[in-house]
Amino acid sequence: MDKNVEDIVLTNKGVVGRITAVQSLGFYNFNVSEDGECVFPDGVTPPTVSEIDTEIVRLKKEYTDNEYARNRASAFPSIGDQLDMQYHDQLDGTTTWKDAIAKVKSDNPKE
Repeated sequence: MDKNVEDIVLTNKGVVGRITAVQSLGFYNFNVSEDGECVFPDGVTPPTVSEIDTEIVRLKKEYTDNEYARNRASAFPSIGDQLDMQYHDQLDGTTTWKDAIAKVKSDNPKE
């Protein structure tokens, strides 16, 4: 397999190559040669280049479609802070926690 810019897939862990696409297709029992090619054991039919390319497109779309979730995850207050907000909201009759969560969601909409 040629290694080039088109082989790169973005995932939640950063930039990776065709190996992630191959694993995403359910192939885990293989080695990677020094030149970056996947080497499968005898008797295992490897995925086709077309299948891998299709999976790369799907992974890129999934990554793009979930940008809002990554943005939200980093914008939400920590669990400890959220619990503290909820505790004080109960004591004080306020809506600090609901307001904080609503702001993160409105700042990072799904669409």
